[in-house]
Amino acid sequence: MKTQLTIILIAFSFGISAQIKLDSLYAVWQDQSQEDSTRVGAYKDYIWHGFLFSKPDSAFILAERLYEFANQQNYLSANAQGLYIQGISLHQRGIYSEALVYYKNGSDQFEEIGDQEGIASCLNATGLIYLYKNHYSKALNYFTRSLKIRNEINDRQGVASVLNNIGYIYHNQRDYPNALDYYSQSLEIREDIGDQQGIATSLINIGEVYTAQDDYLKSLDYYSRSLKLFEEIDNQQGVASALNNFGYAYRNQGDYPNALNYYLQSLKIREDMGDQHGITTSLNNIGNIYKIMGNYPKAIAYCKNGLELANRVGLLLEQKEGCKCLYDVYKAIGNGNKALEYHELLTVIEDSLNAEGTSKKLLEMEFQKQITVDSLAQVEKDRLVQKANDDEVRKKNKTINIAIGGVLIFMILAGGFFSRWRYIKKSRDIISKEKDRSENLLLNILPPEIAEELKTKGRSDARDFDKVSILFTDFKSFTEASAKLSAQDLVSEINACFEVFDGIMDKYGIEKIKTIGDAYMAAGGLPVPSDGSTKNTVLAALDMQTFISRRKVEMETLGKHSFEMRAGIHTGPVVAGIVGVKKFQYDIWGDTVNTASRMESNGQIGKVNISKHTYELIKDDPQFIFESRGKIKAKGKGEIEMYFVERADM
Repeated sequence: MKTQLTIILIAFSFGISAQIKLDSLYAVWQDQSQEDSTRVGAYKDYIWHGFLFSKPDSAFILAERLYEFANQQNYLSANAQGLYIQGISLHQRGIYSEALVYYKNGSDQFEEIGDQEGIASCLNATGLIYLYKNHYSKALNYFTRSLKIRNEINDRQGVASVLNNIGYIYHNQRDYPNALDYYSQSLEIREDIGDQQGIATSLINIGEVYTAQDDYLKSLDYYSRSLKLFEEIDNQQGVASALNNFGYAYRNQGDYPNALNYYLQSLKIREDMGDQHGITTSLNNIGNIYKIMGNYPKAIAYCKNGLELANRVGLLLEQKEGCKCLYDVYKAIGNGNKALEYHELLTVIEDSLNAEGTSKKLLEMEFQKQITVDSLAQVEKDRLVQKANDDEVRKKNKTINIAIGGVLIFMILAGGFFSRWRYIKKSRDIISKEKDRSENLLLNILPPEIAEELKTKGRSDARDFDKVSILFTDFKSFTEASAKLSAQDLVSEINACFEVFDGIMDKYGIEKIKTIGDAYMAAGGLPVPSDGSTKNTVLAALDMQTFISRRKVEMETLGKHSFEMRAGIHTGPVVAGIVGVKKFQYDIWGDTVNTASRMESNGQIGKVNISKHTYELIKDDPQFIFESRGKIKAKGKGEIEMYFVERADM
């Protein structure tokens, strides 16, 4: 079990003191006599300090007004800042795939107006998402690019933020001296510029280093100072993190009642915020406490909820924590089958966490100067050794020269053998990397279970599935749009949409089947059937419609073309298998596929249209509300009873 390290997204904050009234910031925004830049700056700080870290969903809605203002005033900076704030709002709530889209669009806007600070902020925030997902090489790439810009523009607050994030990577690698060094550098800058939020973040992270080293007296002192600052500036995300870390420190000292109390306080705040990443961490932590205290039913309940949420959001470390908790509990109560199930899942997750190249990139970044110094010293050392050898050779007689010649021949032979060994090792490494690359490519094309069968048997047998939910989507007026847009713009927009769709499929465990032009096809319930596949397919379709609606607003604000979409779902039996022998593809067949296609073509823009069969499977689920459409004539199928479905909280 681990803490969730605290990383606050700091980019446009100017160290505003907690005493400044939010009302005064909002008044400046409403005062039309003020300069546009002054109004936008005040409104941005109003959202940032008043809502972004305590009510991120409200911050997203408030930022919509920046779009309206940007559109009216043709003010690209306001638009870019609105996109960035909305990206953070999604980030805070664990909606990472959509957050990446907003960061990318925001970065493009900042680049268009030449705002280097804005570009650096988006790069830093993007790095944080990859950091959360344990893609450390990608995270370092974005952090390094951000740090370079921040140093060039002398943005000390931004430099402190990136240093803090690099410290996190060292921390996660258990390199505590380097982690403490980076955190301390960050804290020094933040104290110098009076950045209260940044100071609180650095304090809590330093406290976590001391907790990891079992120095609880120091760690609790840092947590207390951090909690006080977070409360003063009303940063609820920070308050929740500090409370969580108090729980972790008490847990390590064996004070389980106190640990449980702090964990529950942290969970309550995170649930109020909708912070899915934080909720997952808290659920796992509480489950582990109940496990230690011997309350196994509660331990199972909390850890199962934590694992389920971690799977939806795509958080590998939290998936590992949840699986480990459930494995331990089922083993303790003597349920060997369940324990084995979670142990096998734990092994799969741990394999996924072995990211390559992290340590190498850290060393390249951190010790580049030292390597240069060492290389120069080695060159001088080699020169002196060579000079001594030359002097010695001149003193030797012919017999000794012959002996030296023999030694040289031996060295040449040894060098040849060494070169040969190195060549073989290099070749093996290349073959291994190419094998890994091939396997990764295969997993991009086929589901893991099918890929494994193909590697083992050289073929994959077609299979029957009784209950698969087929999802089709299609863009409205695609043909007309293709005539108006350049090929590059058309492909770029489709790709932007499909990338987000792929992320949504991963979130809900839905198998992407293929894309056909502007149509997207996916299936829930294969190749491994699951009880929740129909519900997850519907939730995925609703998320896709939400994304398309938001993107339409963004693109229209920029004066660019955007798509509207129909979506349809039908559930029934299918046959699934691999098509072809060279460029093979996992595909599905059956009347269910045709009916699902009719659900899409007979749907409406912005809606998710489902068949009666799908409706019967989820009609009692309180998360959904339905609108009966009666029987509608579908091409080649006759009349089919259809329903529109929406989330109950919409």
